[in-house]
Amino acid sequence: MASSGTILVRVYTSNARLPVPGAMVAILRPRAGGKLELVALRVTDESGKTAPVRLATPDLDQGTSPGGMPYSLVTLWAEAPGYGYQVVEGVEIYPGVETVQELELVPLSRPETIGSANGETTYLTPPNL
Repeated sequence: MASSGTILVRVYTSNARLPVPGAMVAILRPRAGGKLELVALRVTDESGKTAPVRLATPDLDQGTSPGGMPYSLVTLWAEAPGYGYQVVEGVEIYPGVETVQELELVPLSRPETIGSANGETTYLTPPNL
């Protein structure tokens, strides 16, 4: 893999595409056995964007051979306090290209109840970043 491409993630909420600053975005690469390897971890800025991440890709000419893929695949995971998380698999990164992937996070209306014991209720809330 001598070539590289970049990915930039924009995290937003609502149909108005309002930016979500402070969202944590994990960029993961699939590995053998269905496991994922963490490649990069970024936090979105006030415009909801991450800094670009450069990733190794196959050479573009590998896509012309039978069974060849001219791109690398990554999985994206985004989360932010007060929002549900979003996972996108199979994002293609091409050599010499900046891929921009948009991810929508949906606000949580309230903390989720996960159980109660001895009169005390336990709530699941998003982690603080």
